[in-house]
Amino acid sequence: MSDIDRLVERVERLLLRYEELQRTNELLEQQLASVTAERDSLRSRLSAARARIDALIDRLPETLTLAAPGGETADSSAGTPREGGGA
Repeated sequence: MSDIDRLVERVERLLLRYEELQRTNELLEQQLASVTAERDSLRSRLSAARARIDALIDRLPETLTLAAPGGETADSSAGTPREGGGA
């Protein structure tokens, strides 16, 4: 096999590899577009869910929103010993 034949073979292999990489790149670009659209959709849904939760929180009575960590409201059970408090 002459040098020219080897060079031709290498160029043909290079062209095939180039075409394969182009197809792979196109598929990756399609996947990226799809994943990006899905991400944007999920962000939108998350934002809407947050807005709904905020609206629900705003509708809660004030005494519920001021609840203490022990489940008591700020104005209830003042001075009353808690269960298991040892009193």
